[in-house]
Amino acid sequence: MTQTPSAHTPAQGQARAQITVPARHPMVTVLGSGDSLLRVIEKAFPAADIHVRGNEISAVGDTHEVALVQRVFDEMMLVLRTGQPMTEDAVERSIAMLRASGNGESDGQETPAEVLTQNILSSRGRTIRPKTLNQKRYVDAIDKHTIVFGIGPAGTGKTYLAMAKAVQALQSKQVNRIILTRPAVEAGERLGFLPGTLYEKIDPYLRPLYDALHDMLDPDSIPRLMAAGTIEVAPLAYMRGRTLNDAFIILDEAQNTSPEQMKMFLTRLGFDSKIVITGDVTQVDLPGGTKSGLRQVQDILEGVEDVHFSRLTSHDVVRHKLVGRIVDAYEQYDSRNGTENGGHNGGRTPRHGAKAKGK
Repeated sequence: MTQTPSAHTPAQGQARAQITVPARHPMVTVLGSGDSLLRVIEKAFPAADIHVRGNEISAVGDTHEVALVQRVFDEMMLVLRTGQPMTEDAVERSIAMLRASGNGESDGQETPAEVLTQNILSSRGRTIRPKTLNQKRYVDAIDKHTIVFGIGPAGTGKTYLAMAKAVQALQSKQVNRIILTRPAVEAGERLGFLPGTLYEKIDPYLRPLYDALHDMLDPDSIPRLMAAGTIEVAPLAYMRGRTLNDAFIILDEAQNTSPEQMKMFLTRLGFDSKIVITGDVTQVDLPGGTKSGLRQVQDILEGVEDVHFSRLTSHDVVRHKLVGRIVDAYEQYDSRNGTENGGHNGGRTPRHGAKAKGK
């Protein structure tokens, strides 16, 4: 942070912006502990000269950059007004959204404040919200459509956000039950090699779904809800021959379905139900030569009414920053070497996730 005794005067051809922080917002909420948030902004706009004096923040520099700095602080004020704190990650994502909008890479319909303050579910002292523009549009699509596909790399919140919407729908009585399912294929491993009974083999495989439920519901209530059939967690094979009414159904790891399994699952849809299908088409663990149902279904159902495809990218990864860089590095490797998922294409359908860049 730079403290100045007087206002900084812009040179010829430069612009100046003045931001006054309302008295109800302590400066530490805007600048961050130890000025951590201010440093994020200064790093993002190195050509802008940002100064702080009391509750006044000024920025001097290129007209476009200064305008973006002012918008960043304006969006931060809108978020703080809701009582939600700003974090370094939230500031970085706000800047990225504003830059994308300014560069024409986004239609700019939603502001960072709208994205960051949309509450999906509050549980056990924490609130689940989308953190990126694509995540917000994915969540909105779940509200608007009967069948939604969430396609993107690991860490983009595809399954977690879908499960939050499922719990929200159950709690608001929009549905009577939640059904969570996965195809029984694991990265390089098969259930037959695991010790124990069929239930004991399946249970560890479905554990990530249980873990997410524990984040969103009182853990003590989960066994009761499962015993009553209100929540069902089962392998995809258990869906065959059923019609699922009044349910919120999530198919996770859908890249590991065959085309036949995908068709079987989609046709389980009953009245007053909603389906969300999530997967990463770059991490297919099917035996060699088996086509992924998630890859194929995009060609079949794209454009069908009330079916929506939400495509997330490495920019939507909400895990460690390095995860996004790893995803990008693998995409670049595949692009350079004409491979897919680390192996030769072998005549498979081209990766649909690749055309999601910038969406």
